[in-house]
Amino acid sequence: MSRFLWPILTGAILLAIWWIAFAAGAFPIGTIPSPPAVAAAFLDEVKSGRLLADTIASLYRVAWGYVVGVALAVPLGLVIGRSLRTREALMPWVNFFRSLSPIAWIPFGIIWFGIGDPPAIFILFLATFFQIVLATAAASASVPKVYYRVAEDMGIRGWRVLAEITLPAIMPQLVTALRIAIGVAWMVVVAAEMIAVRSGLGFLIIDARNGLRMDLVVCGMIVIGAIGIVLDLLFARLTKIPSVRWGFEQ
Repeated sequence: MSRFLWPILTGAILLAIWWIAFAAGAFPIGTIPSPPAVAAAFLDEVKSGRLLADTIASLYRVAWGYVVGVALAVPLGLVIGRSLRTREALMPWVNFFRSLSPIAWIPFGIIWFGIGDPPAIFILFLATFFQIVLATAAASASVPKVYYRVAEDMGIRGWRVLAEITLPAIMPQLVTALRIAIGVAWMVVVAAEMIAVRSGLGFLIIDARNGLRMDLVVCGMIVIGAIGIVLDLLFARLTKIPSVRWGFEQ
């Protein structure tokens, strides 16, 4: 129970500080809304169905960009980590593109794909792909060579080495990388939706700001943070699976 009690307690303290500060006039007028105003805005958005629609739109874009990015990044990372020549040829460029903020690609995404879901999904793909490639390659390169010698003695060669030896061995590191990447993707989707689309939680925030509805802005921020916590908890549960916890330590 303490696992849930302490977050609830600290959340209640933060809420009380917010409420007291608002009542004392600590915030400039029209900047920070009161907790009751945010609660009322939240109920209005739920009743209208807009909040649910925007949440589904954001999750849809994150799912597409994230899944496609992971599906392409993991095999490439395995090959890079297993082959020294491939690693020397590609790793500098993986690091180069990983260092670029995905937000910097938004103008190109709009030019190439127009307005709508495709540019946002493209930005999320970039936010995921290079991170996972780097993490997978680094983990693959750290697998002890004795495992590959044993695999060769057992007649395991080619793609089977990557699928049956390398991938299970790096699974703990890979799950951690996936957990970090989903957090980054969830942050990036908000920025992408502020520019490239007309729906989603990011658009909700920018639209509310333009209308000076700061209560809706805070409402959107709270929903984004809550979903981020849920996503992180879901990926944290993956680390409890016995096959994931195996790695090459055992």
